[in-house]
Amino acid sequence: MGCLQSKTNRSPGESNSNEENGKKPVYSWDIRRQEQKIDPKDYTIENLENETTGRLPGTIDGQQFIIQNCKGCNISIFDHTASVTIDDCTDCRIFLGPIKSSVFIRDCHNCKLMLACQQFRTRDCKKLDIYMLCVTQPIIESTTALRLGCFQCYYPQLPEQFNKASISIFNNNWSNIHDFTPVPGENNFSLISEDLSIEEGIPPPSTEQFSSIEMTYDPSLSVVPQTLGNRRKPSSQSCLVVFFDDGSTQQKALEFIKHLQSSHKDCVLVQTKELKMGTDDAERVFNTNTYDTAVLQGPVIGLEINGEHSVHVCQQAVTSLNTNSTGAVYITSDPSHVTKQIDNFYNYAELQMAV
Repeated sequence: MGCLQSKTNRSPGESNSNEENGKKPVYSWDIRRQEQKIDPKDYTIENLENETTGRLPGTIDGQQFIIQNCKGCNISIFDHTASVTIDDCTDCRIFLGPIKSSVFIRDCHNCKLMLACQQFRTRDCKKLDIYMLCVTQPIIESTTALRLGCFQCYYPQLPEQFNKASISIFNNNWSNIHDFTPVPGENNFSLISEDLSIEEGIPPPSTEQFSSIEMTYDPSLSVVPQTLGNRRKPSSQSCLVVFFDDGSTQQKALEFIKHLQSSHKDCVLVQTKELKMGTDDAERVFNTNTYDTAVLQGPVIGLEINGEHSVHVCQQAVTSLNTNSTGAVYITSDPSHVTKQIDNFYNYAELQMAV
């Protein structure tokens, strides 16, 4: 991963026709920017100190964005972007709306961030707290004292911004870090305590510019489901719940999660995944061909629920929500097989992400 660069390779004696004519070369990206009347300054925040700033919904609309050389600033980007680079920032609090491709953080120190992206990478950073959703495995390099938490936020425009960025709220590998530069006997990253207040670390902006933003960190309202990640599971029993595509899969899965959160607080959501399955993979996971037709209807959403009597709790929850009236949901029926089922489902998901 990294910044995209364009290089022109010419053999000796070869020249550019524009250069021969004394004209400055014209590139396709320059033409696009001219056609769209894009000013790079509108998509850059730099060289600020102790300021509260950012961008409102609709002001970036999928363009690339740059944040650099800031100190002690509160920066909030309430829009979706193509990619984001953050360089040389210190003591900053940064919120980033959904990022369609990558976020790259370099040479930053003592910053707190919340972001959602396809790909995540840091290099030469120290003491960062990051609440995130990352579709692929997050990568860190030459980074120390990194602490991680699950993305947890809501404002009215956020769900549509996730859609525009083509990011599923159920594909989140926030705690599954790959460290390119591990130190023997040390750990360069850890998980943020669930008791830590997000508002204190990344306070919502209170300036007049952002007065119209109805932002909250309430976990019950978060657009992204709150998952346990790699934290220790509270129970030895888990349950696999899979929602098949029937036109309202996401809505049913979210209703199911909210029901568990409000009625069965002893059960926790460990991990989620949205993906397409083939019939062979479905038979391997469910140990039956009963769901072969269902998996061909579209992407499925899988949830791992952990807690005492979680299988029974999940079966009751589905019944009470009437989500099984169309036969569009699978729940583990035999607790003795659930570990293998979960491993098969999520191993298949990892293989899909690697393709």
